Amino acid sequence: MLKNALYAQSGGVTAVINAQACGVIETAYKNQNAIGQVFAAHNGIIGVLQEELIDLKQESSQTIRGLEQTPSGAFGSCRYKLKGIEQNLAEYERILQVFQAHNIGYFFYNGGGDSQDTTHKIATFCQARGYPVTCIGIPKTIDNDLPFTDCSPGFGSVAKYVATSILEAGLDVKSMAQSSTKVFIMEVMGRHAGWIAAASGLAATEAAYAPHIILFPEIKFDPGKFLNRIQAAISLYGYCAVVASEGIRDVNGHFVAESGLKDAFGHAQLGGVAPVLAELVNSNLKLKNHWAVCDYLQRAARHIASQVDVDQAYATGKAAVEFALQGKNAVMPIIVRRTNTPYTWDIEAVALEKVANVEFKMPMDFITPDGFHITTAARAYLAPLIMGEAYPTYSNGLPEYVRCKNMLLPKKLPGFTLTK
Repeated sequence: MLKNALYAQSGGVTAVINAQACGVIETAYKNQNAIGQVFAAHNGIIGVLQEELIDLKQESSQTIRGLEQTPSGAFGSCRYKLKGIEQNLAEYERILQVFQAHNIGYFFYNGGGDSQDTTHKIATFCQARGYPVTCIGIPKTIDNDLPFTDCSPGFGSVAKYVATSILEAGLDVKSMAQSSTKVFIMEVMGRHAGWIAAASGLAATEAAYAPHIILFPEIKFDPGKFLNRIQAAISLYGYCAVVASEGIRDVNGHFVAESGLKDAFGHAQLGGVAPVLAELVNSNLKLKNHWAVCDYLQRAARHIASQVDVDQAYATGKAAVEFALQGKNAVMPIIVRRTNTPYTWDIEAVALEKVANVEFKMPMDFITPDGFHITTAARAYLAPLIMGEAYPTYSNGLPEYVRCKNMLLPKKLPGFTLTK
């Protein structure tokens, strides 16, 4: 009997994670001589633990194809970190039981660093128990902080969104600056690495163009220097546009916007840095300002996705299946940049043990010496990733995004209670 494949999505979703799903599912269907049925876990690893497996046979080929142009996680995602095998053996035994009950021989987990760690742990446990399952991690994160890969699928589209947004907002503020708003602050995601904030700098093709200031997590935030830079920009250009990463830290290493709460992975919950910066401007410079938080909009904006990002997303999903069929186990497909101009790339594999829980931060030579903008080297790296338009089809003025039925398979095992 052919082994079945199980795909799952994890962590914060992106504009192109469903394109990765499309790559996995379509490639698996093309290899029905080697792979039996293809399932998806409902809500990531939680769906595996609770034996909530989606029967993809119930979805039409048109729906699966439509995933390529649909944002979010079509099968549900989660923020649930598996503890070590010694700390919670029951969860690993449960995963193995689910794999055995549904004849799972291939497991594809689509997520960021924590998800690659999960995939590696499952691969290690199943191997130790002598169960033949091939585990492949599929890279995904808008933060672009996975090591080894040239970029992370999901990042290119966010980069395109934030660069476009600050370009447009900058034009708006400039037109009103003489008698109204002088300062605009746009907050973007990026807890420890400033890749998203850096991408906004692509809009500043001239010094007078927005953004005039970029605040990176890699650079300690100095309120005095920040306020002086705002005044200088207004003196030169009549207004100032700022892009701030949510993860900027003060001189003591504390998040400027830390709320004191923790998320499901144990990361500090950030409370919004834009209003904090706006109050700083209000209280010290008395300048009219506006602020905006991109939040989920930046990662859900499939209508302005990068074609390069969509292509790389599908390719990593496709490669995951191909690597599995080649006998590779506990690996992750990575994007390897071959040339900058033109931008050429291909796909290779790296061992999950090298990827798990490793953050790739921006090189310091990507940040200008004053700490407020990007360098020529950063532009050379970033620019190819936002190239090309991958507009979805439209109907009645709105994008046509697919909704999956997500019909679950009958359960074969007793229920399971998740640990808190």
